[in-house]
Amino acid sequence: MSRDKVTEALVEALRQALAAAGEQRLHKSGKLDGLFPGRAGVNGEAAARALRDGLLEVVRTETRGKASCDWVRLTPRGVEFLHEHESPLRALADLRELLRASGEAVPPWLAGLRRELRQLSDKVEEYVRGAQARLEGLAVRVDETLARLEKLRPALPDDLAASVPWAPAALDYLDQRQQGGAAECALPELFAALRRTAADLSVTAFHDGLRRLQERRALRLLPADDAASLAQPEFALFDGTQVLYAAAL
Repeated sequence: MSRDKVTEALVEALRQALAAAGEQRLHKSGKLDGLFPGRAGVNGEAAARALRDGLLEVVRTETRGKASCDWVRLTPRGVEFLHEHESPLRALADLRELLRASGEAVPPWLAGLRRELRQLSDKVEEYVRGAQARLEGLAVRVDETLARLEKLRPALPDDLAASVPWAPAALDYLDQRQQGGAAECALPELFAALRRTAADLSVTAFHDGLRRLQERRALRLLPADDAASLAQPEFALFDGTQVLYAAAL
């Protein structure tokens, strides 16, 4: 369950990118903040991996004299990568597998110990049986916790799931962002994430589905901070005088 230093630096940078919406510097420059503190060593490798694997995308490049600075933003693939490495469900699942592997390794280890240490056989056997019982009890509690976590979000009604087939994917993506610390998601980003599995999804169908999900209280549509300067206004929804441009669970 341990991570290498490059992955740790990458996860920390993606966490910062998720927490602060919009464009951010790829590298720190003097007193100006950036996602990665430096360009060499572990941070350099992590930044290169983020761009190579599509976890971050370059939005623009500023050039001042001989120096250049890339501005980047988090991609849907980056959100999924962060969720995979930070999710409590993933951590508990890894712990469950470790406990199961430990339990399966006890009998052969016990047999070898009996051959090598006959005089301590009774004492060691008693200790191992107690440890195995504790491991099994902990594994049961982990299974119960995972089951409760998986049931936290109620299932969509059948009629809603049928009329908006991409709804489960949308709610899963919003859940991944929320677990990463971002309560809301801009509609262009959510649309881009859905198009990875629903290539024929149109903006019109996307808007209709969002309205149905909000009417059934599956998600909330939120107004734009500055309706006059939207990057992709074609994704905005109008509700009276409000311009809706984000969604949240």
